[in-house]
Amino acid sequence: MAKQGHRLIAGLDEVGRGSLAGPVVAAAVILERESRLPEVRDSKLLSESVRRRLFGQIVLSAKAYAFGIADADRVDRVNVLEATREAMGQAVEYLSLPPDALLIDAVALPSVGLPQSCLIHGDRRCLSIAAASILAKVYRDEMMKEFDTLFPAYRFRSNKGYPTVEHRRAIFDVGLSPLHRRTFSVQRPLLDTGV
Repeated sequence: MAKQGHRLIAGLDEVGRGSLAGPVVAAAVILERESRLPEVRDSKLLSESVRRRLFGQIVLSAKAYAFGIADADRVDRVNVLEATREAMGQAVEYLSLPPDALLIDAVALPSVGLPQSCLIHGDRRCLSIAAASILAKVYRDEMMKEFDTLFPAYRFRSNKGYPTVEHRRAIFDVGLSPLHRRTFSVQRPLLDTGV
């Protein structure tokens, strides 16, 4: 996109789409064109401690960054894909420098009137998308750790709201919390596996 003359290009990614509980969190980040962040890659390929360290490096080297959030209630009302688009749109809107183009991991944003490229596995192909994936992951993980103090039965600190056996067992034993997505079939997988 830089070849087309765009100078403020934001990378976007999200985390939490496959979770049973908690929000979808999106991050947008504009890096300097000459940014060198050799360890930055898809957040799923990094340990938690490395992600936390890189979060600081990204924040310090970014021209601008921002987050967008769609909570579980919003996911239930509009579906997870639309909630993801809304969270990404918020992240773009909240950037302190308005971008003139977007690089997005897989999801198109038709409501955002900017040139955009949607890259499949963009978090593995593009530095700014990988940086956004780390920002979103660390931000959401910290939220889920806070939620763990409010709802300790679900062990959000360890599972971050994803469908682990222990999480599904807690849903079966305790029921759903206000953070759970009602439109996701959260109890059926538990019953189907005989846990």
